[in-house]
Amino acid sequence: MDHKWIARNVRDHLPPLAIVAGYDSNRDPIYVARARHNGEMLPAKFIPNKKQAYVSWGGKEITKNDFEILTGHKHSWHPAKGGKVHPGALRAGQTSGGEPLYVGRAYFAGSLTPGKVHPSHGCLYISYGGAEKRLEEYEVLV
Repeated sequence: MDHKWIARNVRDHLPPLAIVAGYDSNRDPIYVARARHNGEMLPAKFIPNKKQAYVSWGGKEITKNDFEILTGHKHSWHPAKGGKVHPGALRAGQTSGGEPLYVGRAYFAGSLTPGKVHPSHGCLYISYGGAEKRLEEYEVLV
């Protein structure tokens, strides 16, 4: 396998081969992460310059100090929409009910932001500006 999740805290350095997912509206790089919240493992974003990881859940952007960062190579992003994922999509977590969640990203407010593809909801959710944003068109990490 070419990908590995590495446990991190916001004070830790980025591991080698951390996967960049995009950039914040101020052009800070954003990395693919995941974190536990409310009994779920959620795809997340980590912004080193803000020393913070974020998940989207329940309409809110929630900060996380402890998370896992995705490392690896030989990955690509594939266009998708409506909750669909590519057959080779990277499963990054799951809901408390066991539904798989995947890493996606989309353009929003001058950023390219990663988040969670939630197939049964038919969308990608990203955390941005303190809120959870629902987007119908996105790219999926494969």
